[in-house]
Amino acid sequence: MTEDYLQINRANWDSRAPIHSEAPSYEVPELLADPQAISKVVAFDLPRLGELTGLDVVHLQCHIGTDTLSLHRLGAASVTGVDLSPASLTQARRIADAAGVAISYVESDVYSAPAALGRQFDLVYTGIGAICWLPRIDRWAQVVAELLRPGGRLFIRDGHPVLNALLPTELGPDPIDRQYQPHITGAGGSTISLELPYFEQAQWLMWSDESTYAGPGQVGSPTAVEWNHSVSEIITAVMDAGLHLTSFVEHDSTPWEAFPGQMTLDAATGEWRLIDRAERLPATFTLTATKP
Repeated sequence: MTEDYLQINRANWDSRAPIHSEAPSYEVPELLADPQAISKVVAFDLPRLGELTGLDVVHLQCHIGTDTLSLHRLGAASVTGVDLSPASLTQARRIADAAGVAISYVESDVYSAPAALGRQFDLVYTGIGAICWLPRIDRWAQVVAELLRPGGRLFIRDGHPVLNALLPTELGPDPIDRQYQPHITGAGGSTISLELPYFEQAQWLMWSDESTYAGPGQVGSPTAVEWNHSVSEIITAVMDAGLHLTSFVEHDSTPWEAFPGQMTLDAATGEWRLIDRAERLPATFTLTATKP
């Protein structure tokens, strides 16, 4: 595996950063207007995130830092954001400065983070839409273990690997099982189906999309590459890195409209669910672990 993926994805996220900083879904004006406000993503995490007061926190793949700012507001003693995109970090620093808080931002890809940071932390936090940009989940888990102090913990909520393997599909003839389960999507209907790899592959998936999930605006460097990692691969990587798994929870919602036209927004949480039989889809997951 070459390191070309870093250049490709860095350019992609550099071109997304100014769009996202203005996008309503990132709620930057709301976060700056209220010094107690936190992002909807972190608000969703609260029941499983645990107490942050006094902790030394690192946020891997922090992008423009709205969740990083939220972690700071929850009482962390110090918060450090890490991202490979300098344009994203420019926006993150601007937001932190406007909020009047001291957050350290470091430019680094995930695998280089231990060397770039040179110290350990009480909490490693990773948010939505992060690990799909990494070719090896075992290396990610090893980085997390290196960054944690003894007794420290990992928190990650991310897109579920089942979600990452799905694409919208229009059906031809009725599925044969519809005679027994009439709620199954019928002929001519649109549904989601497993079309992409569920398990980690050596070869990346390449995409080119001039739009972004956060709203209007043309992405100047539309090419991006990603990988999926199965549930078993994620959990095994965490345990093989010497961490103790403390929870694994699956959720039927995601903070972005993963399948436009097939999801509905819960305005109270900012989360999207399938309109039709949301119970079918493990959309995101939360995993927590500790370092002995």
